Amino acid sequence: MTQIRRGFYGPRVVAFGGGHGLSASLSALRLMTQNVTAVVTVADDGGSSGRLREEFGVLPPGDMRMALSALCDDGEWGQTWRDVLQHRFMSEGPMNGHALGNLLILALWEHFGESVTALDWVGQLLDIKGRVLPMSSTPLEIEAVVDDDGGRTTVRGQVAVATSTGHVHHVAVIPKNPPAQAEALVAVEEADWVILGPGSWYTSVIPHLLVPELREVLRTTKAKRALTLNLNAEKETQGMSAADHIRTVCFHAPGLKLDVILADPSSIDDIDETERAAVECGAQLMLRQVRMSDGSARHDPLRLAAAYRDAFEGVFGDVFDAD
Repeated sequence: MTQIRRGFYGPRVVAFGGGHGLSASLSALRLMTQNVTAVVTVADDGGSSGRLREEFGVLPPGDMRMALSALCDDGEWGQTWRDVLQHRFMSEGPMNGHALGNLLILALWEHFGESVTALDWVGQLLDIKGRVLPMSSTPLEIEAVVDDDGGRTTVRGQVAVATSTGHVHHVAVIPKNPPAQAEALVAVEEADWVILGPGSWYTSVIPHLLVPELREVLRTTKAKRALTLNLNAEKETQGMSAADHIRTVCFHAPGLKLDVILADPSSIDDIDETERAAVECGAQLMLRQVRMSDGSARHDPLRLAAAYRDAFEGVFGDVFDAD
């Protein structure tokens, strides 16, 4: 069963990431194509997802729930199910903090005995225009080598890495060399475009590049590859420039060629250095105002969709909005 049904329109796009960053790209992409496949990180160990992962030995469902919600349409059906999926229970007991969507996904995983069919059924219930896949069938841990005032230390776990106060030198996944989800490999092979980012750089974006089969298919696919930079540095990348973000991706995936790097002008500290870093990765830097008009660190779905459309159509001249 697949959610990319006959008659769907638009370029075939695979978006990689997790959490709010992936939700931002999916919210934009669904406005311009119905052929979207989200490939979601499986390393979350905090909150409801972490508790379900530990208790049931399953993939953490939270990032997949958020991706499914982002692909819901703007009609009453889609928005109602989006809100239901995101509903979080509040109590004094063991249900406190659990998202209903996480429990629904877990129930379907247990019913079908595997993850992809279950996620397709949730997508069918929500009538999403796309598909959501885990990047691996194995729950992963993030491990980072961090430089801080006390020297170089190793930090393990997505939450621990994301909240680390030191400078992340590099990251790895445990187990080493995990298997990629087969359907994700096929989606990348058949894609017109692949989108990396935005999102938590070391815990949502780069982990996809640490799965050998995914890294290889990203290197060899005929699809164009775009990297979307964050609007602001997060705690795990505090002090890193836009150029540092680009070089870190290429450092963790030697031989990976990027085609377009999309950035909001307000997020670029040194445009010349950022352009040099883009060229080093084989890419062209494309500047577009994609931030919400209120100035907050959130991507505007319409603006981001327009930027992706320009990238897909080869319109690379920098555009600055007056807002």
